[in-house]
Amino acid sequence: MEEALKRLAAVESRYALNEAKLQSPEIYGDPAQYAALNREQKELEPAAAAYRAYEEARRQAAEAEALLEDPELSEMAREELQAAQEKMAEIADRFGALLPGDPEDDRNAIVEIRAGAGGEEAALFAHSLYRMYSMYAARRGFGIELVNLNETELGGVKEVSFLVSGPGAYGRFKYESGVHRVQRVPETESGGRIHTSTATVAVLLEADEVDFKLDLSEVQIDTYRSSGAGGQKVNKTETAIRVTHLPTGMVVECQDERSQYKNKDRALKILASRLYDLEKRKQADSVARERKSQVGTGDRSERVRTYNFPQGRVTDHRIGLTLYKIGAIMDGDLDELIEALSAADRADKLASSTEET
Repeated sequence: MEEALKRLAAVESRYALNEAKLQSPEIYGDPAQYAALNREQKELEPAAAAYRAYEEARRQAAEAEALLEDPELSEMAREELQAAQEKMAEIADRFGALLPGDPEDDRNAIVEIRAGAGGEEAALFAHSLYRMYSMYAARRGFGIELVNLNETELGGVKEVSFLVSGPGAYGRFKYESGVHRVQRVPETESGGRIHTSTATVAVLLEADEVDFKLDLSEVQIDTYRSSGAGGQKVNKTETAIRVTHLPTGMVVECQDERSQYKNKDRALKILASRLYDLEKRKQADSVARERKSQVGTGDRSERVRTYNFPQGRVTDHRIGLTLYKIGAIMDGDLDELIEALSAADRADKLASSTEET
C-alpha cells in the first residue's frame, strides 16, 4: 500500500503543479496548452482528491492518537481515531482504481497467437491460449471475430488472429503481449515427463485512417484457396487473401470469411494496425532505453508469464504475481492478473511523467 500511496502522491503533485499553471496569465495566450492542461486535470482529479482526503484522515488520526493519554478526552479520541482509520482504509481500497488510464484503452484490439518452441505441444498450448482469451472476452461482453486460423492435425494452433471488439477491449488485452511459457505433461507424452513450451502473443490496437493511412501502392495482394489442418481444402474458390507490405516484407493472411472482399478488407486493416504498432514502437524506443516500465515493454521477445500445471500456478514475471488457480485462469478468469498489471503500469507511468516535469 505504501508504494501505491507514493504513486498517488506523485499524481497529487502533478495536479497541484497544473493548478498553478492554470492560474498563470500566460496560459490564456496558448489555447492548445490550456485545453491540454484542463483535460489532464480532469483525468488526475479523482486520484488527487483521494490522496488529499487520505492525508487529511491520517492527520486526524495522528491528532486523535496524541489525545489517547488524556483521561478527559480519551474516549472521544478513540472514536475519532477509529473514524479516521476507517476513512483511510476505505480510500486505500480504491487506490488501484483511482489511477488514470489510457484513452486508447476503449478501442478494439487485434490479438495474434503463434506457437513457439516445443513442437506439437507448443501448438496445443497456443490453442489453449486462444480458448482462454475467447472465454475471457465472453465474460467481459466483448465480440470476437476470427481472422485467420492455421491448425495442426492434433488440434493445435500454429497461428491464429482475431479481433476483439467492444469498449475497453484494448485496455484489457494489451498486457498479454509477449512470450507465454507452459510447463506441463503433454497429451502426447507417454512417460509422464514435464515439458516446457512457449507461444507468442501480440496485441495490436486496431488502427484507422486517423492513426495510419496505408499506401496501397506499397501492397501486393494475392488470392488463394482456404485450407484446413494438414492442407485439406475447405473452400473450392480463391476467397483467402494474402497481403504483403513490400517495403517491410510484412505478410498478413485472412481466410475466415467466405467473401474475398471481406477477407481483403480485414487483412488490410490488420496490416495497417501492424505498421502503426511498428511506428509506435520506433517512437518509444528512445524512451524505453532511458526508462523501462515496471510492467515491461510488452515486446514479443519478452517472457511475460509462466503456466505451471503440476503446481497449479500462474506467475506473471513483470510484477512478480503468482496465483494458484490455473484451472480458473485457463477458463478465462483473467481479471485479477490484468487489473494488477494495469495498476502497476499506470502508477509507473504517472510517477515517471511527474519526475520529468
